[in-house]
Amino acid sequence: MSLDRSLRSASGLSRHRNVLTRAERVAKMAAAGKFDMEKDNPVGLPKLANRKLVTGKSSKKKKTDEAEEK
Repeated sequence: MSLDRSLRSASGLSRHRNVLTRAERVAKMAAAGKFDMEKDNPVGLPKLANRKLVTGKSSKKKKTDEAEEK
């Protein structure tokens, strides 16, 4: 029998996740100044965007510009 994709090794957990845990949401909101640890209740927190930044390759134009400057 084969394993389901969700049950594979722990190395698969290092991929990007869209859903944050409550502790991660509290930490992100506290860093942004939108959550006070002493006053606010951590139950019923709003959803937060957890966008993955796409890093692109450097363009050929940039490489040629750097070569011309030298």
